[in-house]
Amino acid sequence: MNATIALFELGQVVGTPGAIRALAEEGLGISGLLLRHVSGDWGDLGTEDKEENDFAVSRHLRILSSYRLPKTNVRIWVITEADRSATTLLLPEEY
Repeated sequence: MNATIALFELGQVVGTPGAIRALAEEGLGISGLLLRHVSGDWGDLGTEDKEENDFAVSRHLRILSSYRLPKTNVRIWVITEADRSATTLLLPEEY
């Protein structure tokens, strides 16, 4: 089994009602998305946004990942605050 290397701390993990409902409808928990996020798999962002996240990791800036759920096609954002105190899962319309 490969260990995931965490690039940054997640802090307290929270989810909005919409994100939790979307994950439940998909039949997924949050751990898969969090593992992708913390290991630098930024999801379906453009190249410029991915490069910005790479820069943000070492500069303690806010980090945003975006994932589209495979069955329902719902997009979920995962945002880690600049001070690494919290990571939030939310739908873009809940931002």
